[in-house]
Amino acid sequence: MAIHFNQMELLFVTYPSPFGPFSLLWQETGTGPRIQRVFLSNAQALAEDRMRAVWSDAQPGVDPMMVDLGKRMQRFLEGEALDFELTWAAMEKCSTFQQRVLRAEHQIPRGWVSTYNRIAAHVGVPGGARAVGNALAQNPFPILIPCHRAIRADGSLGGYQGGAAMKRVLLEREGLMFSTAGKVVMQQVYY
Repeated sequence: MAIHFNQMELLFVTYPSPFGPFSLLWQETGTGPRIQRVFLSNAQALAEDRMRAVWSDAQPGVDPMMVDLGKRMQRFLEGEALDFELTWAAMEKCSTFQQRVLRAEHQIPRGWVSTYNRIAAHVGVPGGARAVGNALAQNPFPILIPCHRAIRADGSLGGYQGGAAMKRVLLEREGLMFSTAGKVVMQQVYY
């Protein structure tokens, strides 16, 4: 079943990356394009197939701003140090709590990690690690919001939409080290 946002056309573009293709889904608005979702490929399905399972009526599109953003995201996935603004993301589609979590996650700098529990305390929900993990698991804007920088308190990776291998490579590209047990060496911890 297709989901419509105010009966406006949904457009997408798909880019290759070292981790498999990723897709940007956006909607044109009076103030420019608004990203509705970013889809990553994972072991179960390619990004475009995941997108079409929910938005079968989305059409391929070209928008200069989305093309530029997609190319920047592609360079990020290739290892370039880039940050992304949230101005393009349709954050209003998220709950108030998820918005707080996503904004907190967005603030974690490259080369740093935080734990689900630390993020929970930062957004005013001490002991809310599970709620933070759930909010990040449903992050509609991976890469724009670098949710790969959230890990478990013991240094283990936790989940990631693109899979654990992708999460680890992204963290390694940012300079984070891993123990022989496969856990993040927690030297640069945010919050």
